[in-house]
Amino acid sequence: MHGVAILGGGTAGWMAAAILARRLGSGFGAIQVIESPEIGTIGVGEATIPPIRLFNQALGIDERDFLRKTQGTIKLGIEFKDWSRLGHDYFHPFGAHGVRLEQVSLHQDWLKLRRLREEGSFEEYSLNTVAARLGRVPDWSTGDDSLSPVFAHAFQFDAGLYAEYLRGYAQARGVARLERKVVNVELRSEDGFIRALHLDDGQRLEADLFIDCSGFRGLLIEGALKTGYEDWTRWLPCDRAVAVPCESAGALTPFTRSTARSAGWQWRIPLQHRIGNGYVYCSRFISDDEAAATLLAHLDGKPLAEPRFLRFTTGRRKKFWNKNCIALGLAAGFLEPLESTSIHLIQRGLTHLLNWFPDRTFAPVVAYEFNRIAINEYERIRDFIILHYKATAREDAPLWSYCRKMAIPDTLAYKIRQFKSSGRVVKYGGDLFVTPNWLAVLMGQEIWPERYDTLVDQRDAAEMHADLRRIRAVIRRTAEAAPRHEEYIVSHGRVEAVESDDARG
Repeated sequence: MHGVAILGGGTAGWMAAAILARRLGSGFGAIQVIESPEIGTIGVGEATIPPIRLFNQALGIDERDFLRKTQGTIKLGIEFKDWSRLGHDYFHPFGAHGVRLEQVSLHQDWLKLRRLREEGSFEEYSLNTVAARLGRVPDWSTGDDSLSPVFAHAFQFDAGLYAEYLRGYAQARGVARLERKVVNVELRSEDGFIRALHLDDGQRLEADLFIDCSGFRGLLIEGALKTGYEDWTRWLPCDRAVAVPCESAGALTPFTRSTARSAGWQWRIPLQHRIGNGYVYCSRFISDDEAAATLLAHLDGKPLAEPRFLRFTTGRRKKFWNKNCIALGLAAGFLEPLESTSIHLIQRGLTHLLNWFPDRTFAPVVAYEFNRIAINEYERIRDFIILHYKATAREDAPLWSYCRKMAIPDTLAYKIRQFKSSGRVVKYGGDLFVTPNWLAVLMGQEIWPERYDTLVDQRDAAEMHADLRRIRAVIRRTAEAAPRHEEYIVSHGRVEAVESDDARG
């Protein structure tokens, strides 16, 4: 391999440049990022899930420095409001619920107690949920870490600042940045591979591997290679978003919030220096002006910029790796950021690239395996997001009526059927979201099993009650003893507000 060209900066481009510089060094030729000064950051990927910590660790990034440089906060999960029905809310936490008891999952014991009307809330068994609702973040470096195995956290940060942070990291390790615009893509006549990029200053840039991080337009993967796109709008009908940052107000919550609105849903992502807000909506049921007005009417503080709009078609490229080009980020596809998977999918694409790194022959069998794994992951995440829309009892707006009645992928329908039958969660290969995640959303949106695992009846009832009370009490004590989110951030290096592109949303 003699050279890697990355088209597009932003989060995807600089994540790619940073990890390739770390892993490849200079042994595979120059790594160059072509970044147009005319294209800004979309900025809908500010909330993340726990695997982002593995990516930062792979780069050798210190978490405290990262939080300072990106104005980051801690994320313990997502609060969902009005999804199942108006006035109802639930929490989707990271980490596990309690601990496993005997041969069955804890939730099966809880389902039996629910039948006896003695259950309380299942959320009481999640350390992340209890801590988040108290506005606290456990810090295992300062005390008892016995519950650390059931705890997990991610981050909420300024995506633009993260891209700048990674750019500095990558450039310090030899990555070249070309602030230019691509005017033509030169293909090889013999096989249709990309040979070179022609830039607006007359430069011709050759490479063996091209990584497309050019956003929705997919200048290489689609514009040059005509890869094709699989449209998922029939299951995920939202096709637009409007974003705006606002001033911070109130306590610094350690979670993202998703509030269902009449034509979609609104995100709220608290950072150290501002709150990121947006409304993902379906243009069939609301106009752009009405969507912006709805968003502005539900901000915590004063808007810091004018609303910024974007259009999208939910779905994916038919291939993520085509010939000698690999698409990442929005160039690869779009899944709305309901479960904060945007940055994770970039991370997974880079993991697959490093696991299946090609030589100059670009053997088709290698690309095939990359695509097989990545497509499966996209589809499993797709199903999880569809679940939120499908599992609703709302009848107050056309969007929710449509979603409640719509046909869904067979893979999701089967999973729901199995859970309704006995409370068991079916596992497919390549699942990002595992049993605790599915339990939180299925039961959070009031899908209840018809029966519980019969093995539960083998347990002594009094012993089961005592075990569950003990777990709830330990979790509550641990959460109440944890530092408040603001205190945690201060101890990890809060910084004064820095200048930032207010249009990032």
